[in-house]
Amino acid sequence: MNAAAFRAGHVALIGRPNVGKSSLLNALIGQRLCIVSPRPQTTRHRILGVATREDGQIGYLDTPGIHAGTGKALNRQLNRTAHTALAGADACVHVVEALRFDNEDRAVADAALSAGIPCLLAINKVDAVKDKERLLPFIAQISEGRGYQGVFLVSARRRSGLEELEDAIAGALPEQDALYEADTLTDRSERFLAAELVREQLMRQLGQELPYSTTVEIERFELEGRMRRVHAVIWVERDGQKAIVIGDKGERLRDIGSKARIAMEKLFDGKVFLETWVKVRRGWSDDDRALRELGYTD
Repeated sequence: MNAAAFRAGHVALIGRPNVGKSSLLNALIGQRLCIVSPRPQTTRHRILGVATREDGQIGYLDTPGIHAGTGKALNRQLNRTAHTALAGADACVHVVEALRFDNEDRAVADAALSAGIPCLLAINKVDAVKDKERLLPFIAQISEGRGYQGVFLVSARRRSGLEELEDAIAGALPEQDALYEADTLTDRSERFLAAELVREQLMRQLGQELPYSTTVEIERFELEGRMRRVHAVIWVERDGQKAIVIGDKGERLRDIGSKARIAMEKLFDGKVFLETWVKVRRGWSDDDRALRELGYTD
């Protein structure tokens, strides 16, 4: 009997904001690579996470949530990033939240199923549904008239249902050699990941709207043996926002830095010396040039 063919490729995880795409990627690769928070639109970039198996290699692409409306230049950029990742993928997983399927979900489904690649449906957060019988009509409602190649009930938080989903993803990829070395985790640099970990704390610790007016730029990233020296700038849009991020006597900024540093040390497996500053760049989130300079690309 011939051995099973080796399959490899990229799969885009797509969905509206806050359905758990980043948590799902982290669970699938068994590593906390993508930042997560309870807030929608925490993910702003296409992030690759690689899982290498005996029979294949899956390059998971986490993407920003596809959302309705144009809004600021940043919002338009997030939608472009998600659609670009979908266009370059070999397969996709449409991630939805259990018992919720709204107009944004429908728009994502339309984009995914018209991309001309195999598309699987992952219904996430099923652990939060007490009456599991409610899932059957929900599945029927979503699946009717849509050509998903499989429907999977998963919980990224509890890591349940993932093996079946991963097997189906691997089977949907083309037969070809591995695209990355076996020990590759991501194509993103430690510099990028450091900025993301600082931004994660901004998303978690600041009020309702302020996190969306902040971004992080790493001005210096130096490796000294196993020690990393990181100098991070937190950009805001107004002077009043700067004061909020810094907090009373600098207390909030110290807490943001401390928690981000701990997360970096865990991810990088080494000591980190982190310094943070807060600066004002007015209107950066609605300025295409500023977005490019701050690393926002398709």
